[in-house]
Amino acid sequence: MLRQLLLLLLFCASGCAPKFERPNLDVVSIEMQHGNLLQQSFLVKFQIQNPNRRALPVSGLHAELNVGGERIASGVSNRAFVVPPMGQSEFDMTITANMALMLLRLANQHADSIDYEMTGAASLDLPFLHDLPFHQYGSLPLKSVQ
Repeated sequence: MLRQLLLLLLFCASGCAPKFERPNLDVVSIEMQHGNLLQQSFLVKFQIQNPNRRALPVSGLHAELNVGGERIASGVSNRAFVVPPMGQSEFDMTITANMALMLLRLANQHADSIDYEMTGAASLDLPFLHDLPFHQYGSLPLKSVQ
């Protein structure tokens, strides 16, 4: 009898467990804020979409900006926020870069933009999912950098 009760509880627990769909994290924009020859600051805006019926607590974020396979910028944020159930939130963070050498290499190419790769992860305060990684490609206009 005890064995049957245990099996019934396990069956019910597995059938009643809430489904969790992986949230989507996208880079919305990257804008140069200010800089000089040695250091530049970029404001990176992210959007996270939560397709679940429970809130998504984000406790921080780290990101890297790569150009031509080389890391040129990175940043971290410990600003916590909560994405509502079945909702989305936008947030931003500042990353710092040293693009002087990269710009010198690109000066002879007369390009209007630089292709980039943004990677990193959002830290989640959930027992079953701690990091939400992202990987996105895009292009930065050179006109605002010059």
